[in-house]
Amino acid sequence: MKSMNKIFIGVLLITISVSILGFRAYKSVILKQNVTGHLKRAGDANTLDLAKEELNYVINYLQQNHLTEGYTSLLWKTPDEDVSFWYRNLMASKKELDNYTGDSSLEKTNLLMKLRETLVDEGEKTKVTVPPGLSVFPNNKLWAALSLFALLIGFSGIILVVPEDKKTNEQSTSDISGM
Repeated sequence: MKSMNKIFIGVLLITISVSILGFRAYKSVILKQNVTGHLKRAGDANTLDLAKEELNYVINYLQQNHLTEGYTSLLWKTPDEDVSFWYRNLMASKKELDNYTGDSSLEKTNLLMKLRETLVDEGEKTKVTVPPGLSVFPNNKLWAALSLFALLIGFSGIILVVPEDKKTNEQSTSDISGM
């Protein structure tokens, strides 16, 4: 009966761990659906109107969800984690698109290229420029603690679920192979 209690507790700990980590993954998907996906589309846009449409969507989402100022930092404030600067930069790009009145294809292309350089980092892999940890902002410290807690209880649950005879067999096999 004691073994069943250990297994139940182990499964419960694993379930809680997977739930926490799963919800964090869900928050990342929400960010992609409402921010990074649209910023990538704005950066890929071939017309100013398409770029404006995508940028407006993102800015409205950021404003509605109060993602316009602060830092995503856990310990210290670094420039790449400054939500305010990133948001103001998006607003400046939007203003530049809104204020453009020319007809020159070259000027439009240059404006779209400048927008792409603002929104997307090119390298080995194309990556949309957003402060790290934005998906769980402004609760980054809470989510860091919850993620660490989830990992600890997940490993604890696995230890409780693995039968004792499996642990003993694996240890004796490693002892024999070590001779």
